[in-house]
Amino acid sequence: MRAILLTGHGGPDKLQLDAERPVPDVAPDEVLVKVGACGINNTDIWVREGAYGSSDDPEEVASFGDSPLRFPLVQGADIAGVIADTGAAVEASRIGERVMVDFGIYSGSGEDVPSHDYIGSGRPGGFADYVAVPAENAHAVETTLTDAELATFCCAYVTGEHMLRRTRVAAGERVLVTGASGGVGSGVIQLCRARGAIPYAVVGAGKEDAVKAIGAEGTVTRGQGELVDVVAALMDGKAIDVVVDTVSGPMLPDLLEILRPQGRYATCGAMAGAMVEIDMRRVYLKNLEIHGATQGTRRDFVAIRDYALSGAIKPLLARTYPLAEIGRAQDDFKRKDFVGKLVLEIN
Repeated sequence: MRAILLTGHGGPDKLQLDAERPVPDVAPDEVLVKVGACGINNTDIWVREGAYGSSDDPEEVASFGDSPLRFPLVQGADIAGVIADTGAAVEASRIGERVMVDFGIYSGSGEDVPSHDYIGSGRPGGFADYVAVPAENAHAVETTLTDAELATFCCAYVTGEHMLRRTRVAAGERVLVTGASGGVGSGVIQLCRARGAIPYAVVGAGKEDAVKAIGAEGTVTRGQGELVDVVAALMDGKAIDVVVDTVSGPMLPDLLEILRPQGRYATCGAMAGAMVEIDMRRVYLKNLEIHGATQGTRRDFVAIRDYALSGAIKPLLARTYPLAEIGRAQDDFKRKDFVGKLVLEIN
């Protein structure tokens, strides 16, 4: 089969197409998925670059999770396709099922156990013709959505759902979302609307109308004016209950200032800078909550699956690419000149 191999930490040259990779063996409790499409995430690029740092050295080349990666690695977490084979402990009747794959690798059996690693990191992923996954992770779907559309939901929306659930976002609450045109941010806009919350967006210039079309009540253009003042003018006296931040960096102190007393802040990324300085007095004097969120839980994945199948959230498929053009796709991803998700079609 064909597979994209990550051969080490570094640039796009570390991604190599292997056209003669063996089809994965299937363990008794696994299924073999013929991959139809696999989404691209920022995590794929950060893992390739070794950009996660460590608690001792934020500039250290380090992988996601607690263990170093084993190269070569097949990445790709957002998998949609069809079951092509089953392990001995799995009903053979599942062959032919269309599936959407929960990418989480869990250390326990509960529905609220957070994933500690993911398919495409701790085990081979979906940037290939076939991938073997635990049978419980392959969720059957009956839908008119294409595989490419299904592959827009998994990692980004699950992460967004995890943040909204952790911060207990409720109907009627106002949520400020940074990086709102990206995969997680655009997903959070839709997920807020699905639960009756009111999202507002911080976006780059030129993306305001697109994000409003997704569901943002109003937008603030990043870098135009003082953020605290611009958001205050947008809100016209109304409070921001929750900030969902996918960007972090220098705007973090302003985001904490924007929150109402007893407000909640959640972050899942640090694209604008990992090392930040904040006034801790603002945190404790305002009784703020701060949540970090990585990926999600089985409960979060099921929520996203059900939202997607019911039409409560829509796929935001910006572009598709053939498997061999993963380098171009990742270059386009880093340019951030799109709204939604980029997806590899495996055919």
